[in-house]
Formats: sequence, structure tokens, C-alpha cells
Amino acid sequence: MGDAKNLDVDKPLWDMNTFLGRFKYYFWMTDPRTVFTSEKDLLKAKQLVLGVRANTITGPVSQQELLHARKLYESAFHPDSGELQNVFGRMSFQVPGGMIITGAMLQFYRTIPAVVFWQWVNQSFNALVNYTNRNANSPTSVKQMGIAYVSATSSALITAIGCKNFWQKRASQIMQRYVPFAAVAAANCVNIPLMRQNEIINGIEVQDENGRVVGRSRLAAIKGISQVITSRIAMCAPGMLTMPIIMEKLEKIPAFKRATATHAPFQTVMVGGFLFFMVPVACALFPQNCSMDTSTIKAWEPELYEEMLRKTEGKVPEKVYFNKGL
Repeated sequence: MGDAKNLDVDKPLWDMNTFLGRFKYYFWMTDPRTVFTSEKDLLKAKQLVLGVRANTITGPVSQQELLHARKLYESAFHPDSGELQNVFGRMSFQVPGGMIITGAMLQFYRTIPAVVFWQWVNQSFNALVNYTNRNANSPTSVKQMGIAYVSATSSALITAIGCKNFWQKRASQIMQRYVPFAAVAAANCVNIPLMRQNEIINGIEVQDENGRVVGRSRLAAIKGISQVITSRIAMCAPGMLTMPIIMEKLEKIPAFKRATATHAPFQTVMVGGFLFFMVPVACALFPQNCSMDTSTIKAWEPELYEEMLRKTEGKVPEKVYFNKGL
């Protein structure tokens, strides 16, 4: 046990400037078991973390107790707004939620109705995740969310049905199994930018190394969203690209082919195994607190650079920092 005043709740647990450090952090933070924590316990964890940060807790607090509270707080509350996130939109829900939906998409790809239904379910889930993990300093209206949802779902369905119809006539059986991945990749390229379009239109807050806001940058929003798109596709790629090959091989075994009832559960569990490691890997590909050279801003957003000159009295920092979202 130690005095709460002597504990640093904001000290990074790992080196977030390295991929390995970020991987360790996200592996810890996206622990699927945290989704079963009650709201009461989550709020209690938040109270402890914020109390230690503000030095309002004077009693003894153990390092283990504070570490567990940080895990719950950082997995369930938005880093910008501090609001409790919807449980289905949290990154810690990506493994249980993603494995069920992805497993179903990979299994039920043979008919148009099945493709349409599971792509709709997947895009509904993605829209919730994208909204939950947005940059909360750039609010999105209900109308914008609706347009993003309809556009992303439509793009996924068009891609899936188009690939299905095209590959059904011209491609091998194994290539037809890649219809879900093609649709998911295409939809991510539409869903995320549209769901976070307000960030692109109005820019997101950029800060100096001391955390002082020096302006709002559209270029920073584009960079952050591009990295999120790459991460999301990387998150699902290994499972969705590998499982068709595995299933193609296994279905040549008579005993496995006959046991059709086990195919969907098998794919679901296998996808869960991939996601268990790929969720933290994908989140760790790029730093959460992203940076950008102000020389780039000067070249592409001269009006923002002029604003920064005024706010810093001519002492513009070499880099600015911003939350890219997840």
C-alpha cells in the first residue's frame, strides 16, 4: 500500500513511442474480460483514477488497485470526453463482437440474402465502433451519422453483391470465399471517413508539446483517419484472408465436410483467435497521440499556420500533436 499522493496515474506503463510498447498497452487495455465489468465498478474505477490525478484521495492506495482501476477506466471511458462508452463500441468488445460477425460472414457467403444480412450487421457494428472511438472534440450530428451509416452499408452491399455475382461466374470456389473481406475493406474506406466527416470539414484540435491547443487542422484529421482505416483493415485481414484457405483444405476431408454444423462455430473460434492478437496489433500500428510537422501545415494549411504564429507569438513548435482516434 502507498499514499495516493505519491502515485502517478498518468505515467505510461510502457514506451508508447515503440510498436512493442504500444502492443503491450493495447493487449492490456483491450482485454475482452473488461466488458463484463458492471457500470458501478467502472464508475468507481473512474472516481479512483480522477481522484488520484487531482490529489483528492489521501488514503492508502495499492499499485495493484490503481493499475486495475486504470485498466477499467482506459478501456471503458473516452480519452477526450471522459464519457462512459457504449459497451458494444469499445475496443475491448472487438474480439467477442468481431469473431461472431466475421465468422458468420465467412461461413454464410454462398447466397445473396445471407451476404446482404451479415454485411448489414457488420456495418451496423462498425458504425457504432467508429462513433464510439471518434475524436470527441469534433461532434457529429445525427444527420451526418445517418448519412455515414447508409453510405457505408450501401458500399459494403454493392461491393459484396458485385463480387459475388462476378466471382460466382468467373472465379474459383476459394476466391468466392473472399467476398466478405472485399466488402469489409471497401466499407471501411467509406464508413470511417463519413462517420468522422466533421473532423475533415472543421479540423481537429492540435496541441503543442505542453498540451496547449494551437489550432484546428483538417490535414491532421485526414492523417488520423487514414491511419485508422489502415488499422481496421489490418485488424480483420489475417483472419479473413487465412480462413478461406484453411476451410478449403479442411472441406476436402470427408469427415469434416459431413460435419457441416461445426463449420460456423469452428470459423468463429478461429477468427476469435486471430482477433485476440490482431486487435492490439492493429491499434499499435500508429501512435494514439499522433504528431505532424508544422512545416507540413505551413505548406498545406497556411491559414492555420498564420493562426499558430499569432497564438504562439511567433514561436511555432516544430511538431503538433492530436488524438487520431481508434
